[in-house]
Amino acid sequence: MDIKKKKPVAPVAAATASKGKPLVAEKKADFAFSKQNYMLMLIGLVLIVLGFILMIGGNSNDPKVFSDAIFNFQRLTLAPILIIAGYVVEVFAIMLKTKVQPEE
Repeated sequence: MDIKKKKPVAPVAAATASKGKPLVAEKKADFAFSKQNYMLMLIGLVLIVLGFILMIGGNSNDPKVFSDAIFNFQRLTLAPILIIAGYVVEVFAIMLKTKVQPEE
């Protein structure tokens, strides 16, 4: 049995370039989303909540009397558009790739 002994390898973080700077910089905590992603998610959430709030109402004080207030523009058109727009913004915010900034 011929076993070749290898030289011990120095840790990568300890290796330095010719100018004295480390070859491998210490990594900061990398998050999946940036501040821009979270802001877009918040905007999407606000649009969704606003759409559902606009959909509320249209009831009648007397249950025997029908109210035409449920068929207005706000409840049938505007609210669903806001909800769908909110979901589109949410998907865009999740799919938006964050740009990696070089470390100094």
